[in-house]
Amino acid sequence: MNTLVFNSKDIEIGDEMSKFWKDYPDIERELEYVKETMQKVSKSSEQYLNNSFDYLYSTGGKMLRPAFLIIGSLFGTKNVENAENIRQLAAAIEMLHSATLVHDDIIDESYLRRGKESIHSKYSKEYAVYMGDYLFSQCFLMLSEFDISHTLLKELAKGISMICKGEMIQNQYRYNLDISVRKYLKIISGKTAALFAASLSAGANETDLDSKQIKKIAKAGHHIGMAFQLTDDLLDYKSDEKTLGKEVQSDILRGYYTLPIILSLNSEYSSDIKKILLKDTLKKEDISLLIELTQKSGAIDKTEEMAERYTKKAIEDIQGLPDSKGKNILLEIIPKLLKRNY
Repeated sequence: MNTLVFNSKDIEIGDEMSKFWKDYPDIERELEYVKETMQKVSKSSEQYLNNSFDYLYSTGGKMLRPAFLIIGSLFGTKNVENAENIRQLAAAIEMLHSATLVHDDIIDESYLRRGKESIHSKYSKEYAVYMGDYLFSQCFLMLSEFDISHTLLKELAKGISMICKGEMIQNQYRYNLDISVRKYLKIISGKTAALFAASLSAGANETDLDSKQIKKIAKAGHHIGMAFQLTDDLLDYKSDEKTLGKEVQSDILRGYYTLPIILSLNSEYSSDIKKILLKDTLKKEDISLLIELTQKSGAIDKTEEMAERYTKKAIEDIQGLPDSKGKNILLEIIPKLLKRNY
């Protein structure tokens, strides 16, 4: 990839990002430039605003979506001509993702995000709403400032639409014990997988790949996103608050039933699980029993199997593409995403 000289000494890279990308210094370096781009775009004459954006960006994260966009740009047979375009695109994608997280935390009343106070908790709900809206608008403002194809803009807009639609459907099914596996997969296809697909294909659009190959990359991104979300669902049963940087079992407490619960509701333990979920207040012992019953039902194993199937599909999609640096990196990191504990 072409390189540009930036002064990035003041950038703090989140622990999660450093941990995940330490074996890929080129990607990690590009993500540093992406963070600096985000900081520059968010710069204001109002110090209070600067402080709040600095706080938001300091919470870190793996920065998977911008990283996937960068990796997508490495799928071609020649170097990307304008590295700055890729960084702008990647920064826009991350600002979009950040906007959805800020708004999600308000809706979910989550007071932790990556081990730190969420924006609405630290500042206010009103401020967090405006910050999320600002990030959305900045995303498209950045996209408008350089030459971008109509097809790519349409794909990104479609991705945003699918995220919002997925969130709306999920909200409709809060506390619904009859939610089906099919419906849940539709929800996560929108709220999670759509942006993975858009990120990879946006990067690939800057290469010399043809439209058929770019569609295959987008399909791989979708499958990666599905596997990622299912693995995320499993972390509530396998990890702890300190490792995750957020409240464990927060989805259940807020009426969002993920795949392990949905599958367990179709098991022999269904009646016992329903009794717990129908309680007005869930105590720690209720959550402990719920986890135990979910594990006994085999739902954890089934969720793992489904995540593995999506991972296998993603690998098959990628293996059918021409050899490239992007292909090699993606084939290496996909299994890591499935085995992570944070």
